[in-house]
Amino acid sequence: MPKQVSSNIEHMFAQSADSANLADGFKTSVVLGIDPGLTRCGYAVLEVQGATQITMHALGVLRTSPDQGLPQRLAEISLEIEELLDEYKPSVVAVEHIFFQSNVRTAMSVGQVSGLALSAAARRGLQVEQYTPNQVKLAITGWGGADKAQVQKMVKQRLGLNTIPKPADAADAAAIALCHIASNSLAIKIHEAKVRSA
Repeated sequence: MPKQVSSNIEHMFAQSADSANLADGFKTSVVLGIDPGLTRCGYAVLEVQGATQITMHALGVLRTSPDQGLPQRLAEISLEIEELLDEYKPSVVAVEHIFFQSNVRTAMSVGQVSGLALSAAARRGLQVEQYTPNQVKLAITGWGGADKAQVQKMVKQRLGLNTIPKPADAADAAAIALCHIASNSLAIKIHEAKVRSA
């Protein structure tokens, strides 16, 4: 019998009373952001409501023990990703895309977990998007060379949180989801401008 999500997932913050504002042109949508990792896989569930508000439904980390074998760890993460999809029913899954990683072992494990998230979303017919770290930094802070502290500060501000999300994996997942929301909002504005000028 599958384990309950609450037993294995750390919900880091309750929903904040404050919301972040984005440009008009957005339909209601739920975005699941994933920061893939084998030991810690960050996740964030954000809902864009009424074209202007972002509400955080969940933020946390999926954990596996290094004492377990690789197949068992991947199976555990796969199950928990499926449970997140079942519980929050996102319309979009946004996953960090790593182009280069100096640690080959880390790169392989990140790629494996990323594949689990991508395939789980694709099997359900969900929209799947990947963003590089530089794309995320640019969307969140306005500068592709921003450091983690700057990104975390902006995530805190945009989600109206009282504290910076911890661990960093959870904050990264929120940044990935926010990157998709910002990118999609811009795409909608460009499309609307083209329609008006046609």
